[in-house]
Amino acid sequence: MRVVCIYRDNEDYSRTVDEWLENIRRQTGREIETMNPDENPGFCESYDVVDYPTILVLGDRGDVRASWRGRDLPLINEVLYYMI
Repeated sequence: MRVVCIYRDNEDYSRTVDEWLENIRRQTGREIETMNPDENPGFCESYDVVDYPTILVLGDRGDVRASWRGRDLPLINEVLYYMI
């Protein structure tokens, strides 16, 4: 499965997201793909991403298995479940 975190740098929430991503990397040894919505608007439009940050878990065929939108980031275990 593919896990993508979509957010913009230099926003008021960016530091929180960066710390969250670093915690996941440090605790699990796994990386989450990041994406700037301004650099890939077609992807965001396809998945109806309008709130940032957004975390999407995509299946092998591109179907959304789970998503979290807004500043309330999920627990690491919630995301790790889909990464195993």
